[in-house]
Amino acid sequence: MKRIYLFAILVLSMDLLSAQSLKAVSYSDGAQKLNGWVTSNAGKNLPGVLILPAWKGVDDEARTAAGDLEKQGYIAFIADIYGEGNTPTTNEAAGKMAGKYRQDYAAYQRRIQLALEQLTKAGARPEKLAVIGYCFGGSGALETARGNLPVRGVVSIHGGLGKDSSRTNSPINTKVLIENPADDQGVTPEIMAATIKEMNEGKADWQIITYANSKHTFTDPKSKDYNEVMAGRAWQHTLLFLGEVLK
Repeated sequence: MKRIYLFAILVLSMDLLSAQSLKAVSYSDGAQKLNGWVTSNAGKNLPGVLILPAWKGVDDEARTAAGDLEKQGYIAFIADIYGEGNTPTTNEAAGKMAGKYRQDYAAYQRRIQLALEQLTKAGARPEKLAVIGYCFGGSGALETARGNLPVRGVVSIHGGLGKDSSRTNSPINTKVLIENPADDQGVTPEIMAATIKEMNEGKADWQIITYANSKHTFTDPKSKDYNEVMAGRAWQHTLLFLGEVLK
């Protein structure tokens, strides 16, 4: 019991240190105020990585990723997709908000583009940008690729892969890495097959890595489905990919 308590304190301390190293950035989409976060190495003319958080908005997993990316020599910016006053606090509310942007994908792409602009304003090199996203943010990473936004690569981490059947497949110019948990019930064989077809028809440079014995939120230490081994591998795969596309 004592070990569990000490571990909880350690995790909390690491989260607080990570949060303290981030600087708040206010920006907007028209009248809607947005509140992002940038790493403390802003302004240093480095490659940049935009982080798209999960369906409840900016969370500890996104903050931790930002701190880790800073240690790797990247400027990281965490996007605010929903905007001030719209952050959901329940799964039901999060589902509705995420569903709104999945349906209005153009609005989602616009919010991602605005965040990319903030990343470059923070000193990231505009020709060396990438996007990573978790869950709902993983869907956003794919929307970045579908919209051919100005990035060199995207990583979808346990993201929703599907899109509306009325949307046609189009060229995808950026490199794509999909990190998919094998036991994610939201990614059916039909959705996976459609995603592969979309990547091939778009002539994308793509890769899908499947993680065994892993459910949807396998990378989140606070989730009951956290898989430490597979989460560690997924992060190393992310860093390998970023090192390639942003070299």
